[in-house]
Amino acid sequence: MESNKGIFSESKKYIKNKENKVELGKYLVIAAIAFLTCCAVIAFFFLIFRYNGLHNAWTKLMNILQPIIIGAVLAYLLNPVMEIVERWSMKLCDRTKMEEHKKKKVSRLAGTAGAIVFLAAIIALLIGMLIPQLVESIQHIMKSLPGDADAFSAWISKYLPEGSAFADKMADYVDMGVRRAQKYIDSEVIPQADMYIANITNGVINIFKTLLNIVIGIIISTYILCSKEHFVGMAKKLIYASCKPKVGNKIVDIVRKSNEIFSGFINGKLLDSAIIGIICYVGCLVMNMPYTLLVAVIVGVTNIIPFFGPYIGAIPCFMLIVMTNPIKGIYFAIFIIILQQIDGNIIGPKILGDSTGLSNVGVIFAILVGGGIFGVPGMVLGVPVFAVLAYVIEEVENYVLRKKKMSQTTSDYVTLVKVDAKSKEMIYENKSKEDA
Repeated sequence: MESNKGIFSESKKYIKNKENKVELGKYLVIAAIAFLTCCAVIAFFFLIFRYNGLHNAWTKLMNILQPIIIGAVLAYLLNPVMEIVERWSMKLCDRTKMEEHKKKKVSRLAGTAGAIVFLAAIIALLIGMLIPQLVESIQHIMKSLPGDADAFSAWISKYLPEGSAFADKMADYVDMGVRRAQKYIDSEVIPQADMYIANITNGVINIFKTLLNIVIGIIISTYILCSKEHFVGMAKKLIYASCKPKVGNKIVDIVRKSNEIFSGFINGKLLDSAIIGIICYVGCLVMNMPYTLLVAVIVGVTNIIPFFGPYIGAIPCFMLIVMTNPIKGIYFAIFIIILQQIDGNIIGPKILGDSTGLSNVGVIFAILVGGGIFGVPGMVLGVPVFAVLAYVIEEVENYVLRKKKMSQTTSDYVTLVKVDAKSKEMIYENKSKEDA
């Protein structure tokens, strides 16, 4: 009997100790949550009231890492070119009696060299052909702007009824714009020549720094292209070392999908913009438009921006042409509208396909938000970034729905009224009406 009492008292003490440990664990969790909340509040306060310091530190870090960023971006953009050359060289190596590992090594070196030669050809084209003609076009615009404005006013007066309010207002606006430009040059530009010279000097120094970073970036991109599998392996090794296999698999899948979206969109958009720029150049040459090369470059470059890009580039080009020759300006506007329709309905879909998976509303939202936060780069990269976010959200959404054993098809939720809390049955409009 006494032994039973001893056992009972021991078990009672054990249960009490266990309860105390559970209570202590609860308090430790609450304390940890409170501590993390305080840290988050302090970090948020620091972020809001010390934003300039963080921004300056971030800017300094980006300046230090600029060569590496340039190298990584160049390697990413040149990777498709390298893969094409590598495949060709591999076919040539297959005809020889070389060992397999030597074939791969020679093909990789040939692919990397081909990508660098391709980049050098583009830079040479820009420096040797495009830039001098663009500078000449801009100089011509600066010299002929007042005369073009007077000619445009005379054209309005000639073709519109004499004394027309519209003609008078247009002439007044043109004259006012030219006067303001000349006044700005006389009152602001010339008196502050010393400051502009200092700024130009700083600009030249910054240009040399940027050029040096670009050269270093090209060297870094060469190493990345030669050893891209090694870097991919290092990244996967880090992911699986830090996460459980199931989580690691999902991260690798998201990164693979992100690469698919970004490479498909960026490379496709660059090719699409190059084609549009060439077509615009040929069309402007045939129609004998002024500033042909400048207009084609502006239209091609701004076409990289989805949706709004064609209009952003077409408006200043139209203004330049219409000031020189109003009739040709109208022809140019018609030509650009036709060209953008061809691009939007034929060329773009053929090249890009559905690389992002975003709807038109999603594209507009991505461009507006990305452009509002990061400017022009945000307008270009906003679409693929939002496409990746949409993919991640959809994957999480589908995972939760699978856990709840509910449909993952969006169309199944269009006419949904409610979901039964117990059976998880989805009740639709027609069914609810029949039951009623």
